Amino acid sequence: MNLKEEILKLKKNLDVTVVAHFYQRDEVFELADIVGDSLELAKKSMETNSKFVLFCGVGFMGEGVKILNPKKRVLMPKIACCAMARMIDGDYYDDSILKLNEAGIKSEDILPITYINSSAAVKARVGKMGGLVCTSSNAYKIIQKGLESGKKILFVPDRCLGQNFAKQMNLKSAVIGDGTDLKKADIICYNGFCSVHQQFTVEDVEFYKEKYDDILIAVHPECDPSVCDAADFVGSTSQLIKFIKELPVEQKVAVGTEFNMVNRLREKNTFILSSTKPECPTMNETTLEDLYKTLKLMEKEQEEPYEGEILIDEEESKWARVALQRMFEI
Repeated sequence: MNLKEEILKLKKNLDVTVVAHFYQRDEVFELADIVGDSLELAKKSMETNSKFVLFCGVGFMGEGVKILNPKKRVLMPKIACCAMARMIDGDYYDDSILKLNEAGIKSEDILPITYINSSAAVKARVGKMGGLVCTSSNAYKIIQKGLESGKKILFVPDRCLGQNFAKQMNLKSAVIGDGTDLKKADIICYNGFCSVHQQFTVEDVEFYKEKYDDILIAVHPECDPSVCDAADFVGSTSQLIKFIKELPVEQKVAVGTEFNMVNRLREKNTFILSSTKPECPTMNETTLEDLYKTLKLMEKEQEEPYEGEILIDEEESKWARVALQRMFEI
């Protein structure tokens, strides 16, 4: 019996739901019961009845499921860490608030919004300050709602996402530490980024536009604002999938997002908007072997934590849940 068959057999015999993000390797993705982007997985995992969730993705995503389902046992075959999420922790968040205070902006005049690509610790701090979480698919609506407070938005950790939505809404943005005037900005961005989406450049767009007269360029809003400005379509993972799948088969499109997802979109007339393979290294850490080993561990039911089980401090979990629930309410 091969590894895939062994995994299917274990899944059938265990009270478990296997969840995988769109960026996972094909062989892992194909064995999942639930697939999606960050928001979809957070929602769908809340609806599962199984005792265990086995989450194939990166650490903050597994944390998100545990935050929303405190009584559910959440395991990850590999607790890989999103590079962007690692760019900000609780101390860096506190330091950012201090920098805004030093610039003459009072804490009570700040409304923090954190991209879902952040740790439970950062989400908890945001929740305590009255803030909320967003994803790339709902950021526009979340920011719009946040602005009704009359406060300045502190957007963490992805500066590109914050800058792109500020441009879309005709608002002023600034980035902490780059010399821009924080007091004059409507949206103040933390200086974080996605290493994968930074690979796409305006030169890549120009290359494809010169090569194919009728090609469309579709990119994720984690790309640099200059790339988004040059694109024909900008959207979240789910929005990109919908846009591309609805195109006529003869319509050429170059896509600026993670390789694994683009590679399985459609067979013809779909190109990667990069001369190098834009593969997320941490999303690709999870292997079939990891999935199999974790399922084998779960055959022996135990009360004590399993290797790879997600555990979050109760107080931290409470405030992070508040920040996430505010997003769902909107």
